[in-house]
Amino acid sequence: MKPLENDTFLRACLRQPTDYTPVWLMRQAGRYLPEYRATRARAGSFLGLCHSPDLATEVTLQPLERFPLDAAILFSDILTVPDAMGLGLYFAEGEGPKFECPLRDESAIRALTVPDMDKLRYVFDAVASIRKALNDRVPLIGFSGSPFTLACYMIEGGGSDRFSRVKAMLYDRPDLLHHILDINAQAVTAYLNAQIAAGAQAVQLFDTWGGVLAAGKYQEFSLAYMRRVIAGLTREAEGRRVPVIVFTKGGGLWLEEIADCGCDVVGLDWTVDLGEARKRVGHKVALQGNLDPNALFASPGAIEREVQHLLRQYGDGPGHVFNLGHGISQFTDPEHVAALLRAVHAIRSV
Repeated sequence: MKPLENDTFLRACLRQPTDYTPVWLMRQAGRYLPEYRATRARAGSFLGLCHSPDLATEVTLQPLERFPLDAAILFSDILTVPDAMGLGLYFAEGEGPKFECPLRDESAIRALTVPDMDKLRYVFDAVASIRKALNDRVPLIGFSGSPFTLACYMIEGGGSDRFSRVKAMLYDRPDLLHHILDINAQAVTAYLNAQIAAGAQAVQLFDTWGGVLAAGKYQEFSLAYMRRVIAGLTREAEGRRVPVIVFTKGGGLWLEEIADCGCDVVGLDWTVDLGEARKRVGHKVALQGNLDPNALFASPGAIEREVQHLLRQYGDGPGHVFNLGHGISQFTDPEHVAALLRAVHAIRSV
């Protein structure tokens, strides 16, 4: 395997010196790009796009053809794992992801098992295809939803504003929720390890809904299971360490505990002060983030000022991966993304 042309992202994840702050964007391949919309139209549906390794490769590379990004991220969806468990994933127009068979009764929950990873072969084939297409330009990030975030969708049957079913189960029947989380943790561990075996050079756990939990409940029902996943991951591949990123949206209150979970990088949403976060975690982990995605609706000049502000907050020294504090909006102007990347790369004293 030849060396990477640009390993800045991987070195920053491991708190090694870099010439500049590397940057990638959550949801960097998506609907804000006209070329993505064209490819999705050819695929016929979002799931059709996810299930085609060739098309997934195409859209993964689209933002790298436009922008000087320091990493690619696998194009897929966090709900592929529960879909492989037989819950029947589909996407309702204007309503987002739904499950035909949500986990609503004890018998269905007790019958839940870790899926055969062959059912997710299309994801691993996409990873291998993307690695080949990248030709070692930049690293490839694999990902999964966290056990708790997956459970939220599996129990609610789709997205939710209140998570009333999940919370009711948590308080009434914590044993059932723990069973779901145990199965999910086993599945996520196997899923990420298969991505690493296929060529992913870093992985991220998206704990999108961990922040809706109360203090104490977050530690019990989300963080504990992410810790289990991380403990089971392959951490060396192709002669180098595979960094693990944990991103809990709304997790700023528990930053020190997240930094102790075994990950290499903690992702931050936009509500956290980057400089204070650095003081709180010390030298334990690198930090990723954390521009407010809605800042990209402002003018390029304002975007540049916000980038400079965040880089000043972090200060000198290694261990920072620039990113948004959540996924990029589908309504973002690609020219504003270009302005963001120019601003990040213009400051090279790291």
